[in-house]
Amino acid sequence: GTRRYVKHSPKGNMFGSTQCCTPHDLDDGPTLGLDIVARVSALVVPFCIAYSQMATTFIVQGTVMKKSLGYIDAASMNNADAIAVLFFGYMVGNILYPELAKREIKIPTSYKFAFGSALGAMAIGWALMVEYKIHSTFERNGEHISVLWQAPAYMLIGCGEIFAVSAAYEVAFTAAPPSQKGLASAANLFFIGGLPNVLCIGLYHACRHWFENNQGRAHISTLQDYSEAHVAKYFWVLFGIALSGIVINVLPPVKNWLESVEEQAADLVKTPKPTPTIGKQILKKRQETHGEGKGILLINEKEPLLKIKKHKDYLKYGSGPVLYKHGSMRA
Repeated sequence: GTRRYVKHSPKGNMFGSTQCCTPHDLDDGPTLGLDIVARVSALVVPFCIAYSQMATTFIVQGTVMKKSLGYIDAASMNNADAIAVLFFGYMVGNILYPELAKREIKIPTSYKFAFGSALGAMAIGWALMVEYKIHSTFERNGEHISVLWQAPAYMLIGCGEIFAVSAAYEVAFTAAPPSQKGLASAANLFFIGGLPNVLCIGLYHACRHWFENNQGRAHISTLQDYSEAHVAKYFWVLFGIALSGIVINVLPPVKNWLESVEEQAADLVKTPKPTPTIGKQILKKRQETHGEGKGILLINEKEPLLKIKKHKDYLKYGSGPVLYKHGSMRA
């Protein structure tokens, strides 16, 4: 009820750019916001839809395939993706990018997204080839094919993660204002993991009749029932979605827009921030308490441990100057 305190109304937009009204607002980067991060992250959604198939249709396909070496089944094939990420991550980060940097060649971020989407399309294309091989082998002799036929699809997805997902993380973090980097990373995670899964659920329900046998049941865990389904049509739809990610990211307007976003983020990083200073009232109070002209240094000198150390140095060296050796031959 008192008028002593003034309550200011909220300013700015949580999901967009803000207007700078005070010197403190200059540190938050007014030109970029979460709307830019959302649009950048949306460019990798086609690849992430292909990525989501490792836990869905790839498993469904692998259940009707023969185990390899007696224990490698469809669930174990996810290890191929992890191995591919480790291998290609090392090759790209320690060999490819440094060699390109020596030649002053920079791959545009949109082209990284496009290349990642191309690898995702290749993974879906390989799964489509395996799908036809399952049907042809069953029609010819009624046998199963090895689950290792799925390994290239998982490895292609893992390689695509290096270009698409890692680049999306980098741009989303650098393009966000300093005060919103955590929220921007969370938004990027939603576009990489959450939104593609929601779209895949809707896509599956729209195409669920392709996962049914001749009796109209969705139980296709046996090779006989699986041969009666039309999972290949679903893979063709996924292949088209992955191709759309390539087309969108190679468009010149998309490439130029993404480069402008990166340039704005780089300018924000280069902008110097003012050095924080101690308030005049606080400094004056310290001077009055500990003596005029001694300032802050006198506060540290009153510490008991420092006084003990100085007394020991006096007993050992006297009051003359002391030459210390701090790991350098120049001493």
